[in-house]
Amino acid sequence: MKPGDVGYVVYLHGILYASEYNFDSTFEAHVASPLANFVRSTSPRERLWIAERDTHIIGCIAVVAASTQAAQLRWFLVEPGSRGTGLGKCLLNEAVAFAKESGYTSIVLWTVRELAAAAHLYAAKGFRMVEERPGRMWGVDVIEEKYELPLN
Repeated sequence: MKPGDVGYVVYLHGILYASEYNFDSTFEAHVASPLANFVRSTSPRERLWIAERDTHIIGCIAVVAASTQAAQLRWFLVEPGSRGTGLGKCLLNEAVAFAKESGYTSIVLWTVRELAAAAHLYAAKGFRMVEERPGRMWGVDVIEEKYELPLN
């Protein structure tokens, strides 16, 4: 990671989710706070991947500790011009492999129902939805979905 990457990851989440799903600026805070905590930690069991093209960030994904046994996928994003290229699948594969190598026994993630393309990638990798929660977040009504993948 280099200076500016963290801010740009927050920025990308803010503008893309506002444009595509009408999320308000509270979504940026939802991304920024835990991302800042991640950057300050130095755990070898946590990692952020940033994909670039011509020095521009076009995608990212992270593995963070949800507990000593469970990893959590966070900040998975592929910018629109890079979708359909296999980048999302590549990032997801890297993250799952890293979680396995790091000794986690499962991976969890939270998403919202509107992200159908991401849900398709999760299902193809073996994740299954285990929980749904309707609510209002980031200025819109959403249905949060929790996915899990055993790593045994």
